[in-house]
Amino acid sequence: MNDTKDTTTIVAGGEQSPELSAEEKMIQDGFNELLAAYLKSNHRRKVERITKAFNFANQAHAGVKRRSGEPYIMHPIAVAKIVCIEMGLGSTSICSALLHDVVEDTEYTVEDIRDMFGDKIAQIVDGLTKISGGIFGEQASAQAENFRKLLLTMSDDIRVILIKIADRLHNMRTLGSMLPAKQFKIAGETLYLYAPLAHRLGLFSIKTELEDLSFKYEHPKEYEEISKKLEATAESRNRLFEHFAAPVHEKLKAMGLHYEMQSRVKSVYSIWNKMETKKVPFEDIYDIYAVRIIFDPLPGVDEKNQCWDIYSAITDIYRIRPDRIRDWVSRPKANGYQALHLTVMGPDGQWVEIQIRSRRMDDIAEKGFAAHWKYKEKNVEEDTELDKWLQTITEILESPDPNALDFLDTIKLNLFSSEIFVFTPKGDIKTLPQGATALDFAYALHSDIGNKCIGAKVNHRLVPLSHKLASGDQVEVLTSRSQSPQPEWLGFVTTARAKAKITAVLRRVRKDVAKDGETKVMAALANANVEQSLSNVDTLAMYFGFSKREDFLCAVAKGEVVLSDNVRKILKGKTDNLLFKYVKQALRMATKSSEHEETEEQPKEKPQYDKKKPYILKEEGLQRNYIIADCCKPIPGDDSLGFINDDGNVVVHKRSCPIAMRLKSSFGERILNTVWSNYTNASFEATLEVKGIDATGVLNKMTEIIAEEFNVAITRLLIEAKDGVFEGKIKLKVHDVEDIQKLCVSLSKIDNVKSVTRIAD
Repeated sequence: MNDTKDTTTIVAGGEQSPELSAEEKMIQDGFNELLAAYLKSNHRRKVERITKAFNFANQAHAGVKRRSGEPYIMHPIAVAKIVCIEMGLGSTSICSALLHDVVEDTEYTVEDIRDMFGDKIAQIVDGLTKISGGIFGEQASAQAENFRKLLLTMSDDIRVILIKIADRLHNMRTLGSMLPAKQFKIAGETLYLYAPLAHRLGLFSIKTELEDLSFKYEHPKEYEEISKKLEATAESRNRLFEHFAAPVHEKLKAMGLHYEMQSRVKSVYSIWNKMETKKVPFEDIYDIYAVRIIFDPLPGVDEKNQCWDIYSAITDIYRIRPDRIRDWVSRPKANGYQALHLTVMGPDGQWVEIQIRSRRMDDIAEKGFAAHWKYKEKNVEEDTELDKWLQTITEILESPDPNALDFLDTIKLNLFSSEIFVFTPKGDIKTLPQGATALDFAYALHSDIGNKCIGAKVNHRLVPLSHKLASGDQVEVLTSRSQSPQPEWLGFVTTARAKAKITAVLRRVRKDVAKDGETKVMAALANANVEQSLSNVDTLAMYFGFSKREDFLCAVAKGEVVLSDNVRKILKGKTDNLLFKYVKQALRMATKSSEHEETEEQPKEKPQYDKKKPYILKEEGLQRNYIIADCCKPIPGDDSLGFINDDGNVVVHKRSCPIAMRLKSSFGERILNTVWSNYTNASFEATLEVKGIDATGVLNKMTEIIAEEFNVAITRLLIEAKDGVFEGKIKLKVHDVEDIQKLCVSLSKIDNVKSVTRIAD
């Protein structure tokens, strides 16, 4: 390859150049580190097999380099290291990781892999090749299809998705060499799907790193600010920890325990997320650090009992906060997480969260379900929650033709939701996502029970289908043979399984209704002595204002459209009227039809954008070369990105906007890196939320500062006072983020004003 030639010097006598030797040394050192890590694990020693896979991959990728300039083989080695060290997987996964790009990027086939390494590794490499190039392509339907492939391969072998997550983690670690627009696409996609998948599979440390890396590239300024604040407060946190830990060490040593106590700091992304959600500054986040106690179980003592013994020892020293006890020991989370959480008042008057885990529990918390395999000899149940989750996913995939983006959203919501535990009348436990309803519970029992559900009894009290369940509820489902799923049920359910089942039934019913309509239409065509063809049916559909044939046939079946005796006239004699009606309907429904396009004189050429360069957001006179997104209303100074819409215009979103996150994941190729130009005259809308103590003159002082000191126009003011406190929203016209920041500082200095924050309104 050219880039290899650029960096190679040919030396007399056929010797390799020092630079090439350094490259080979880098590759060999990387592989030796991988082998050393593998030999430290408790897996069976299959060094020959791993060496064979490395040599094959090294030869297959020879001469190819990554964008960063390093040899391509360093990427598969790095992925294999993550799989081995951070996930605790064995030789099959390590070999598959080393070979994961061979079929996609070289001349070798899956059959070649099968011949050399056997069926299992070939199957995993094939699964990884099918979902290559990231989860998403350029079209939304292709994205859903690729994601469907990814999840289907999970049910064949979970190692496919584990290696894919490792692949994404290394790509995120080396994202700095990519162009900004590509960085936004990959970071958005990672935060939207890979981090939730890692979370659901119990890969806590990987999930945290994926979130932090995504945040670092999407919001570099905020990432740096929070990192610096964490660094600046590290010393005071260490003092607090030492002060807290001293009496606990004494007590645990007296119990004869082998343990380690760590101070765990909240991740940068997690802190920022809490600041955004609660609208508070960094200084007001009180749970920045937690204490983790990891113990080696004493022989013959149950792990669960030892967790409670440590709990008892700590609560003898410090006062507990009863509403913050989380018993994940007796009832593990759906991703396998086990620990006992409690919050106590520390010696310095601060609440301290403590997590108590055995070594096994810690292993599973950090490395996820992969760590279960390590403990299989200890009677870990084969029928894990993960298997049930994979079964649910498979059922959703089997329901045909899901709308692409709805499908992705539904799955994503179910990946990242918190769980509630609900009981059947016989005392069996069902795990459901938070926000699940009685109807979700019915479908969780069986699709037939869901389809026939008319209501439920929650804790012996009659409730409707839409009733939201809480952890600990006992639910009895009431059914009727005459009941069947209704379209409004889709608004009652939150689980992907229930939505898929309801949609499948409604689709079947609709097809049956459309068939009845087709029979009536064909009969009408026969009576009019007109050919009974689908093109004639489509012409009638257009005439009556329907853009889809099925909608028209359903309307006929239900009697909403009556076909009179003049069917022949409609088809033969009123072409002009037909086209006029159709174009009018098409415009009204904003559907893009070929007939409509033919009426336009010349299609407007869409502008072309260079994604390698930042797109400058400019304003000339009253004209802007972009559109401000209504969902988040960014202003100059906000971290932003551009999305090229269907008309070819650039719509500007904040990078943190939930809609923007969905667009990054779904339409990555249409994302632009944007830069605000200097704005001196232009003004943008922004909304401030103000809270404080109700007192005379506060409102007057606020408006005085806004109008006189800052010369900013107020477009809307809404203040409400109740029980001695006030809350209000002020809509303003500002130049940029700096205006807002200065304004917030000035307003917050007013007596009785307690908080001033910018909100999206």
